[in-house]
Amino acid sequence: MSIAYDAIDMSPARARTSRDAILVAARQVLETGGIEALTMQAVADRVGVRAPSLYKHVADRAALLQAVTDAVMADLVASLAIPRPDPDPRTDLRRVARRYRQFVRANPAGYGLLFSSPGTAGSVDEAALADLGRPIVAATARLAGERDALADARTIVSWAHGFVSMELAGAFRLGGDLDAAYAAGIEVILAGISGRANPPSG
Repeated sequence: MSIAYDAIDMSPARARTSRDAILVAARQVLETGGIEALTMQAVADRVGVRAPSLYKHVADRAALLQAVTDAVMADLVASLAIPRPDPDPRTDLRRVARRYRQFVRANPAGYGLLFSSPGTAGSVDEAALADLGRPIVAATARLAGERDALADARTIVSWAHGFVSMELAGAFRLGGDLDAAYAAGIEVILAGISGRANPPSG
């Protein structure tokens, strides 16, 4: 059986490098070195091939950034999906909030791509954004009704984004248990939404 060899270092070439393997490597480079470190050469080195081999799968660095952005968004959508709604929508919203924080903490640089300035990274697909918000809107609708469901979902997401962004930036400097603070924040928001739907009598 013949073996293909790299013309430079004579080691077995990974001729079957896949797009999936490239994206995994690219996200690893991104998380360890930031967006400036994410180059075609750095990804090729991590995959174990010469840089020209990547162009069979990704046209250039801009296409690589777009592919990584799409992959991060797809993973975030999958993380927040609610395949089987709980009878209590608050249970679903707590789970979504926890998973949101877990995802961002595990993929801080990738998450940052979703909010990069135009031209810095790939653009975020509008359909993916809709997929991201749909289960949250559905849960808030079950909790407090259709009328304010979108506004309630946006409140939850913006609070979670703000909390985790401040956490990653080291902006909470007064001490205390951030896990407990995050959980308490979820409860405050859910209580507010529930209370508006079921105002106290009298």
